[in-house]
Amino acid sequence: MGTVDVEAEWFLVAKMRAFVEAQDPSAKEADNFTLRRFLRARDLDIEKGSSLFLKYLKWRRQAVPNRFISESEIQNELPQRKVCMQGFDKVGRPIVVGFAAKHEHSKRDMDEFKRFVAYFLDKACARMPSGQEKFICIADFKGWGYSHCDIRGYMAAIEVMQNYYPERLGKVLLINVPQIFMKAWKTVYPFIDKNTKEKFIFVDDKKLQETLLADIDESQLPDIYGGKLPLVPIENA
Repeated sequence: MGTVDVEAEWFLVAKMRAFVEAQDPSAKEADNFTLRRFLRARDLDIEKGSSLFLKYLKWRRQAVPNRFISESEIQNELPQRKVCMQGFDKVGRPIVVGFAAKHEHSKRDMDEFKRFVAYFLDKACARMPSGQEKFICIADFKGWGYSHCDIRGYMAAIEVMQNYYPERLGKVLLINVPQIFMKAWKTVYPFIDKNTKEKFIFVDDKKLQETLLADIDESQLPDIYGGKLPLVPIENA
């Protein structure tokens, strides 16, 4: 992006700020980088970006009234140990690791699950170093079968991420994916916005370590994938 484009973008952010602050005074608490993410998520359309951001403010007040989600609010989700966080990739993005076969959808309460998604996304955002706005995710489907399939849950997670954490996802590496998952993927895929679709990358089993090491140095790669770092449950990260 050239200098002129950057200047033009920040000019649009300033216009967006004036608009959203007039609609919702709490918008003053958001920094310009936050506004820029919402603007970019709507291809620099101020009206659409502002609408998305104002919906986010309303959601945040209702879903996270204490400004953070406590472990006591997601007591059924945490023991499943399905999300961990450890290390950074080569461009400084925190690494989130999710285990699809550990998701117990038969015991899933949708409201609690949505809180859990917001919880781990907040954790990932808090771990980003200065100047970094995105995280990278390794989505591990080892052992996944129809008994783990939760289309409604997947759709809810995508909705939370796209609507309330836009431009936070850098890349998702889907690994150990069984063929039977593709049926579920075809159901979910149409609901992923066009900017996000290209961030999902299916990794060839034969090139697993090679693909992971292209983005993540061995010193930062989780040990279960041949790296040096032990995984840390999301609540301890």
